[in-house]
Amino acid sequence: MKEDGKFRVLVVDDEAAVLLTYKLILEQQGYEVTACGTSREAITAIDKQRFDVVLCDYSLEEQHTGFEVITAARKRNPEVPAALLTGYATKETADEASTQGIGIMFKPIEIDEFLATTSNMLRRENESKQKSG
Repeated sequence: MKEDGKFRVLVVDDEAAVLLTYKLILEQQGYEVTACGTSREAITAIDKQRFDVVLCDYSLEEQHTGFEVITAARKRNPEVPAALLTGYATKETADEASTQGIGIMFKPIEIDEFLATTSNMLRRENESKQKSG
C-alpha cells in the first residue's frame, strides 16, 4: 500500500480494450493501477515496485502465461494475492492455480464479481498482515 493509503494493483491482459476497461474500473474504486499488455512489461513493473494484488490474464503473448507473471510477483512478495483472468481454463490450469493459492475469474467477468474478488483478496491479505504484525 502506498503512503496515501491506495492499494497498488497490477493488471495484465494482452487485449488492449479489456486491459483499459479493468484499469478504469479499478481506478474508479480508488486503486492505483499499473496496466501491462505483456508478461515482459509486467515483470519489469514488478521489478520496480511492490504490488498489493496481481490480476493477470492466463493466456499472454508468445505462449507466455499468467503463472509466469504471478511467480515473478511472488519472488518479490511471497504473500501477494493473485488471480488469473481467463476465458478457457482447463482442469489442469485450475488445479495448478488452486495448489498455488491463485484465484480464477472466468471471462466475461461481471464488474461486480471483478471488484468483489479484488476487494476480498486485498482484505484477506490486510487481515493476515495485521495478525502477524
